[in-house]
Amino acid sequence: MKIRTVEEIYQNEVMGEKREMLEKFRLLLLEYNQKYNLTAILEEKDVYYKHFLDSAAGVDIFSAGARVAEIGSGAGFPSMVLKILRPDLEFSLFESVGKKCEFLRAVVDNFGFKGVHIYNIRAEDGARDEKFRERFDFVTARAVARMNTLCEYCLPFVKIGGKFVAYKSGDISEIEEAKNAYKVLGGKLLDVKEYALPEGYGERVLAVVEKVKPTPNKYPRGQGKERKNPL
Repeated sequence: MKIRTVEEIYQNEVMGEKREMLEKFRLLLLEYNQKYNLTAILEEKDVYYKHFLDSAAGVDIFSAGARVAEIGSGAGFPSMVLKILRPDLEFSLFESVGKKCEFLRAVVDNFGFKGVHIYNIRAEDGARDEKFRERFDFVTARAVARMNTLCEYCLPFVKIGGKFVAYKSGDISEIEEAKNAYKVLGGKLLDVKEYALPEGYGERVLAVVEKVKPTPNKYPRGQGKERKNPL
């Protein structure tokens, strides 16, 4: 599949054929944000650029019909935007905060999404469950932790030959910083896609890590060690 630019994705889908569905999602986000404090980004243009277009930037990376896990789903970025743009994808969303799970379920119900599963558990607990460990074609996460910590949360979910797609800021130094984490956890940095959101909304990157061998059973370590003492 051709990897399009963010400008093409914005014109063809975000502001094109999927605009109506994305607007419905935006209104749901605003409604539930009053109760659950899901995001500080509320202005319409900000939501479309910072949340919707940024989430959509990776839409062409995922293979047809892929089974995708999202770690730390929050308000559903990128997962819900990707599901709107790519209904063929199947998602398992892992979110530790119950109120955020309630919002995600409301989105699924409002859109009648099929193939979206929501789990109110911590990533480190899910990664130790044989139903989830090394079962996914792709794993993704956005704005959860630094790359070396994030790899320990996410790579255990990725099957051999699958990929971890991390949405990160434009500071690629943390991608380099995570070299040891990739190696220890069975990953290999495959690609770093740099892009800019329009109108000065920021530089961003998509880091794609391929799973080349099994993650050792000791990972993730749990008890906050992933953040306190990153690999």
